[in-house]
This record gives sequence, structure tokens and C-alpha cells, in this order.
Amino acid sequence: MSDLRIIFYGTPHFAVTTLKSLIDNHKNVVAVVTAPDKPAGRGRSLKQSAVKEYALAQGLKILQPTNLKSEEFQSNLKDLQPDLQIVVAFRMLPESVWRLPKKGTFNLHASLLPQYRGAAPINWAIINGETKTGVTTFFIDDKIDTGEIILQREVIINPQHNAGELHDLLMNSGSQLVLDTVELIEKNGVKPFTQATKEPLKTAYKLHHDNTKIDWNKPVDQIHNLVRGLSPYPVAWCYLENGGEEMKVKIFKTTKEKIKHQDPPGMIFSTKKELKVAAKDGYIGIKEIQLPGKKNMHTKDLLNGFNFEANSKMR
Repeated sequence: MSDLRIIFYGTPHFAVTTLKSLIDNHKNVVAVVTAPDKPAGRGRSLKQSAVKEYALAQGLKILQPTNLKSEEFQSNLKDLQPDLQIVVAFRMLPESVWRLPKKGTFNLHASLLPQYRGAAPINWAIINGETKTGVTTFFIDDKIDTGEIILQREVIINPQHNAGELHDLLMNSGSQLVLDTVELIEKNGVKPFTQATKEPLKTAYKLHHDNTKIDWNKPVDQIHNLVRGLSPYPVAWCYLENGGEEMKVKIFKTTKEKIKHQDPPGMIFSTKKELKVAAKDGYIGIKEIQLPGKKNMHTKDLLNGFNFEANSKMR
């Protein structure tokens, strides 16, 4: 087992793969810090994070602070005498926490920093039509995603990838990068370098109601990439106006067709087998859609029992 005493910070499934890699490779994880249990579902029963579930199964010590600045939590950290801390998909740490270990605290970020600093790097890489992204390990400093870089690894974005598929690629690539980083630190072989900021930087803004809505006045490439970049979560959406009724729909999968036309953006064309919507420079084919109160379904299944009236449109 490694001599380095490691505290691991993480919450979602993305972080579990990295934690598992550390355990499988006999790294000395002395504690796991994860989010407090939260009420979920109709019964509002408490739900554990994915990281906590894995940590429990491995018999690891678990800390779930509500306040990272509390004296009790920081005292618990000091008692553990960590040499190194690793952060994967967790909230921002106060300086008193990230400065604690003598070997430092490093973070795994799902982009090639300094590009796509922020909350949603996986989504925005696809939304912006990138053909490559990657993972980065860097030492945490007092700003968000700005610390000195330790290692990076590129990942190619396939034109058919959606955010869920890219998430899994980066999750696996990132777990190996973290392991490589730990082993480099063990050998005192780290040569971190400052992030270059000369080129224009793209930001991974937090996703919200407004920036996930489809604008049918935009080119088909942008609409198609928005859908890819938000599928399967949080999902691109728009309003469907059909026969005097308006409803909010979610769109999970599309195709694109670039062609000149005179149809107004948002105009719907449907047959028994096909549903497409006019955009600025072509048509978007809807392949998977979700109506209010329904499950996500293939468009062919929708068209078997749903009628689009004349002059129906998306907006």
C-alpha cells in the first residue's frame, strides 16, 4: 500500500470511478469527504451520494460536513494527518482545507484547462461543437480552476457523442489521470506549470432554464449540438404549439439537414414515420422527444398516437 495518506473529496458517480481506481491500486485513502444525505423521491427519504455508497461498501471512513469551515470538520481533517487531498466533482474548498496537506490538494477537471473553467465543461464542449476535450489535474489555489497544471490528457469528441457518452469517456480517462498524478507525486516527480491565458478562453457556465432552451432561429449545427450537449441531462427544451395548445417538450436526440428553404423557423413537418422542424439554414430531425407527463420516446412511437395539426410549430 502507498505511504501517502490521502483524503478523497467527491459526490456523484463521476467521482466513484476515480475513487475505485485508487482503492484497486492500493492507495492509502484514509477518509472520504462527500455531500450530506439529501431527501429524494416522493417519500423524501434520505438518499446517499454515489461516493458514499461505494465508500461504505469498502469500509472507508466517511465525513459529510455541512460546513467546510467548521472547527469540528477541520479538526477531524487534521487528526487524519493527510499528506495529499484529491478533489473530483465536489464543491469549492476553503483555503484552510486545501492548504492542509504537505503534498497539496489537487483537483480533476473535465476539460483541457484553461479552456472551459466552470460548472459544466462536458456539456459546453459539445454545445460549442468542439472536436476534442480532455481531463486535467491541477493544484487548487484561491480561485476556481486556475491552479498550476500537473497532467493533461486529450479525449476526441465523436460527432455522434452526446454529453452522457462523453461524460463516461472523461470519467474513465480522468480516473487514470488521477492515478498517474498520485504516482508522480509519490515519486516527487511533479513539475506543475502555470495555465496559459493568452488565447481567448471559453467558459463552462452553469446550465439553467434559459441557456438550455432551443432557439429555432439559429443554424442547424448549433441546435443539433445543443441537443447533444444536454442529453441525457439536463435536456434541451422548447415549447410546442399544436392545435391551440401549448406544451413544454424535451428533445433528447436529433439529426440535421442543411438545405436552403423558405419555411419559417420552428415550423413542423410530420409524417407517420418522421418529424422535422425548420431552422435557419435547414431542418432538424427529431428522433427522441418527451411530452409533459410522459416518458422519453422515439419519435416513431410518438407519431403512432399523436397528431400534429396544420400550422403546428416549435418555439
